[in-house]
Amino acid sequence: MATLQSIRSKGPLLVVVVGLALFAFIAGDVFKAIQPHQTQDVGEINGEAVSAQEYQDLVEEYTEVIKLTQGDNVISDEVSNQIKDVVWRNYVNNKLIQAEAEKIGLTVSDAEIQAIINAGVHPLLSQTPFINQQTGTFDQDMLKKFLVDYAQMQAGQYPAEYMESYSRLYTLWSFIEKTLKESRLQDKYMALVSNSIISNPVETQAAFDARTNQTNMLMAAIPYNAIADSLVAVSATDLKNLYNKRKEEFKQFAETRDVKYIDVQVVASEEDKAALQAEMDEYATQLADATDNYSAFVRSASSDVPYVDLFYTQRSLPLDVIARLDSVAVGGVFGPYYNVTDNTMNTFKKLAVAKMADSIEFRQIQVVEADAERTKFVADSIFNAIKSGADFAEVAKTYGQTGEPVWISSANYEGAQIDGDNLKYIEAITTGKVKELVNLPLMQANIILQVTNKKADVEKYKVAVVKRSVDFSKETYNKAYNEFSQFISENQTLAELEANAEDAGYRLLERADLSSSEHTIGSVRGTKDALRWAFEANVGEVSGLYECGDNDRMLVVAVSGITPEGYRSLDQVKMELSLEVAREKKAEKILADLKAANVTSFEQFAALEDAVSDSLKYVTFGAPAYVTSLRSSEPQVSAYVNEEMNKVSAPIKGLAGVYVLQPYGAEKQEQTYDAEAEERTIANQHARSVMQQLVNDLYIKANVADQRYIFF
Repeated sequence: MATLQSIRSKGPLLVVVVGLALFAFIAGDVFKAIQPHQTQDVGEINGEAVSAQEYQDLVEEYTEVIKLTQGDNVISDEVSNQIKDVVWRNYVNNKLIQAEAEKIGLTVSDAEIQAIINAGVHPLLSQTPFINQQTGTFDQDMLKKFLVDYAQMQAGQYPAEYMESYSRLYTLWSFIEKTLKESRLQDKYMALVSNSIISNPVETQAAFDARTNQTNMLMAAIPYNAIADSLVAVSATDLKNLYNKRKEEFKQFAETRDVKYIDVQVVASEEDKAALQAEMDEYATQLADATDNYSAFVRSASSDVPYVDLFYTQRSLPLDVIARLDSVAVGGVFGPYYNVTDNTMNTFKKLAVAKMADSIEFRQIQVVEADAERTKFVADSIFNAIKSGADFAEVAKTYGQTGEPVWISSANYEGAQIDGDNLKYIEAITTGKVKELVNLPLMQANIILQVTNKKADVEKYKVAVVKRSVDFSKETYNKAYNEFSQFISENQTLAELEANAEDAGYRLLERADLSSSEHTIGSVRGTKDALRWAFEANVGEVSGLYECGDNDRMLVVAVSGITPEGYRSLDQVKMELSLEVAREKKAEKILADLKAANVTSFEQFAALEDAVSDSLKYVTFGAPAYVTSLRSSEPQVSAYVNEEMNKVSAPIKGLAGVYVLQPYGAEKQEQTYDAEAEERTIANQHARSVMQQLVNDLYIKANVADQRYIFF
């Protein structure tokens, strides 16, 4: 694989080899939700407004980075939403840390960043293209060479695709450099806080013992579910007292909404399926008669699988086609057939099979001159010189290139839409003979190409596939739309939706505590408008009809409740508190019954009617014990590991029942005590815990407002 030092001379077509997928087209900007002139704010941090434009710029920057690092120019809605959340979270955290660092004069100098780059070991640097292929490590000389070349590059001197590749690489490096500075400041601030937290010999020894001292014990328990709910009474006073005791746990820092909604998914009718079947029958007939131009035919059939006139491995084909590939001879047509996995109708023609190398080593010299005539002249001169015995690598160096051989495999290009120059380029490499010299003319360049080695022969195929989704027709969608629209118009209140949805054939779904920071309602794509409506409507209001999903879903939403910022009401947490109060009362009843029955031994407890028994092994003080018979994690079991052997505990109120314990054996894990290592581990644990709490406290203190849903 070529290094970045030679990218300037080898040009855009070599980008295929280094994994930058040059033949992929740049997707349209997915973040056009607002226009550049808009000045609305998407949030606030420490009283400082965050403009929609600033946030959009950050999202677009990170999106470009993701495209480049993943080699994919198409960003799905799910990834797009993840990007927005990551950008917002990082932006907020950086602002919080920067504000605190500024108070104490903590900064990051350019010299520090340069030192990090010089060291070359920061994890971020390994995610750049500036990696030495021999050592597998970051190479700052490659970076320097790239930055110098980029600074000297003049628009118009190189093909547009080449310029685009360089610009995208520069965008990636700018992002990495900015992120290095932000992460360095966070590291310094966190180090300042975490280094104030230390451990001591007593704590380290206790932690080691808690992890390595193991106890085996018998357990008998009466589960709470053995007591009927009717035997305990949960009063309003009980609930209010527990609510007041735990009120701080019910504080929320952003408004949420409870909604009820109907999600209608439109599917193909029997008439739609029959119409597609007839089309597929015709395509199968035409495939059987066709002899050439399969790319145009597959495209005209609106197939989900494009045809590229190259030999591909099986892994490039759909799984349903692979499963049937051996059922048809070369030149034969299979299908039509229905594939339930992806809801498609399919037919395919097996055009050819060949044993071909899957990995090919080649070298090249790219020739780009001022005009096509000059390019051809120079390319012919190079070609003739090498044909006459000149050394390929030496000639390449004369033209500022290395001429080093690189490897390419089918994994580098399969799955991409390849046509035009890229098709000619890949075809020349995959079909070229070893040592054969080729002068390949392309639109903007000539490539002097030579295959130097081939290996890993595998079977490859040319298969023309017509794969069509079983979609609904316009008539089917209109029918579903009109019926749903009529239902909504006749049911304008939440009460009416609740009363009539089922009779009309619709299912009314619920979603509690919907947050504005979410991206969908009911995990249905394209419901941002419905989400915005939900946070502007009043309780009881019913929305209009929203078309969403992949143009196959319809949605109506009603607001059933609003929980404002602040403390959740007793009614909202009543169920949770009722369960806790009932559990406590059941425990009290069990303890009272034990006392009345004068149960004092383990055997007596285990013999009780509702008791369950278990043997717990390798219980340590350092982690809660999981009690299988109770299906519950019970921290208090771990508290009994250091008790006297064969001593029966008093009845203990646990999370799933009342139990007694009797240790019967103890052992120690074979680990060597290392005081320094233990101290570092504990200090790191404390530091992580403190930093998580610190960032959370800073977030609350900063009164962070997230209003992105209004725009994005």
